[in-house]
Amino acid sequence: MPAPLENLSLRAQLRVDRLPLRLGALFVGLTGFGISIAMLIRAGLGAMPWDVLQVALAERTGLTVGTFIIGVSLLVLAAWIPLRQHPGIGTLANAVWVGIAADLALAVLHAPDAPAARMALLLSGIVLNAVSSALYIGAQLGPGPRDGLMTGVNRRWGLPIGRVRLGVEVTVIALGWLLGGPIGVGTVLYAVGIGPLVQRVLPFLTIPVRRGPQPLPGAGPGVTLPTGPQ
Repeated sequence: MPAPLENLSLRAQLRVDRLPLRLGALFVGLTGFGISIAMLIRAGLGAMPWDVLQVALAERTGLTVGTFIIGVSLLVLAAWIPLRQHPGIGTLANAVWVGIAADLALAVLHAPDAPAARMALLLSGIVLNAVSSALYIGAQLGPGPRDGLMTGVNRRWGLPIGRVRLGVEVTVIALGWLLGGPIGVGTVLYAVGIGPLVQRVLPFLTIPVRRGPQPLPGAGPGVTLPTGPQ
């Protein structure tokens, strides 16, 4: 049976079991996520939905794609306030590190010339994105800014997450397209394939939350802390 995904508060995340392992999985996942963004952009066959807008903004302003990934993430986090969403360790790390990782990868990756190589880069990027998403979600240290926006709308107004996600991403793609963002077969393949791929991989990469008292680091054997939602 797959391990359940917990909704841990920030306080609970700081006390959760195997925190170093979770932090390692989180940052490997976020790094891979940023690299996968660069792979889809360099493939030149269409970017991920949010990146259609972010690439368009970068091209129009001369700033880096990573700068807009970070900037849009912070704007989305501001939208959490009326939704009464609470960020976690992973939320804040996601908002900053994915953009940095994407810029670093874009600096070393180059667009291949052969159509077959472009398609291979695209498909590899989608698979890497799915594995990376499962890693940072499975670390159970808080959702990313965009995922939290959708779950927050669902919790506040009861709208189905699928419809919220569809509405948000269609809006983002439309804005990006109007600004000249890269829409193509890659955008469609990502939108159709990423959900099933993450669902398939996530059970293998989720780090379960152990119930019961956990030892306080550096304390004696009789000093423990509780884990789980607070």
